[in-house]
Amino acid sequence: MRSTWEFITPQRIVFGNGSLNKLDSILQDLDAKNVLLVTDEGIKKAGIAGQVEQMLLDRGYKLVIYDEVEPEPSTKSILQGYEYVKGQMDTDAVIALGGGSSIDTAKIISLLIAHGGHPLDYYGGENKVPGPISPLIAIPTTAGTGSEVTSVAVITDENNDLKVGISDNQLRATVALIDPELTLGLPPYITACSGIDALAHAIEAYTAKSFKYIEAGEKIVFQGSFPLGDTFAFQAIELIANNLRLAVQQGNNLDARSNMLLGSLLAGLAFSNAGTAAAHALAYPIGALTSSPHGEVTGLLLPYVMQYNTSVEIEKMVKIASAFGVNVNNLTTKEAANAAHKSVLELIDDIGLPTRLSSIGIKESDISVIAQKGLEIDRLIRNNPRDPKLEDFKSLLAKAL
Repeated sequence: MRSTWEFITPQRIVFGNGSLNKLDSILQDLDAKNVLLVTDEGIKKAGIAGQVEQMLLDRGYKLVIYDEVEPEPSTKSILQGYEYVKGQMDTDAVIALGGGSSIDTAKIISLLIAHGGHPLDYYGGENKVPGPISPLIAIPTTAGTGSEVTSVAVITDENNDLKVGISDNQLRATVALIDPELTLGLPPYITACSGIDALAHAIEAYTAKSFKYIEAGEKIVFQGSFPLGDTFAFQAIELIANNLRLAVQQGNNLDARSNMLLGSLLAGLAFSNAGTAAAHALAYPIGALTSSPHGEVTGLLLPYVMQYNTSVEIEKMVKIASAFGVNVNNLTTKEAANAAHKSVLELIDDIGLPTRLSSIGIKESDISVIAQKGLEIDRLIRNNPRDPKLEDFKSLLAKAL
């Protein structure tokens, strides 16, 4: 039985409306002159990349821009980005501007700048990164992945049709610069997908197996639930439950946007230490079979995994139901606990996301392969509060079909 837990964060978190204006002083603190900006076409079209570019050029930075990040980035696309930038200058700092795909791409490019190799050299276990990556400033434009504060980069291994998570505390950004104003006007669908992903992070971190009973080596990144992680995760659940619908319906509601970014941040801090569990393990093989965003898939699976786990996490499920506004005082404990996954399912439906695997192209014939591949992702499966077997996953996926 484990007797200690750890809590690891980026070196610095800067949060608030207009905080993008602190970018210059942050770069000065890092003594950075040669800067790589990693972003995507959508952020470029929205004018946000141009705003950052002009800010940096006006202050005399030497700048290289890689703006071809693809959604759900593949190892091939990340290597293309690395090859594009590596011969142009000696990079002092990398700026990741965008959603989870841009930040994850920037993480791996920063890793390759520092240590070389292939992205998948660092997959297949935790703590495979040999040392610090190139200094990274992560600026999120969506409230969802929490990648700006996490130890994980999710990429697609196209050769094996599998999304994989490279997990190492060295992958945490040096600075997380979080400006809610950058998320104003984000389209409803992207808001919904990213927001439900943040909720999945928070709930899976909160209901993960206790750190005391995680069966793994001494040095692990995902260590199970623990008191400080639970505090952040539960506040994230409350913030997202109370603001996601509003953020989807009112794209320019700055209070809702700010609360969603804070919820995503807190969820990221929680799950990057506690870990996620079965919903994420099953989402990886499903994500490789469909064109659906990672957040949409994890969100779809979340209520079904919660239902599966309720019998061993009754007290926490009751608290989750309360966070969603359920009057648990009028219910039995079992009824209140089961209200948690029902509340999440209702939220997913309200924000216009799919609640069935068949609606994103999954067939009954896919279930066995998905179940088997999900079960093999040990760093997530060991976190699940209920120990899943292959038949359990097949049954769960059949319910979700």
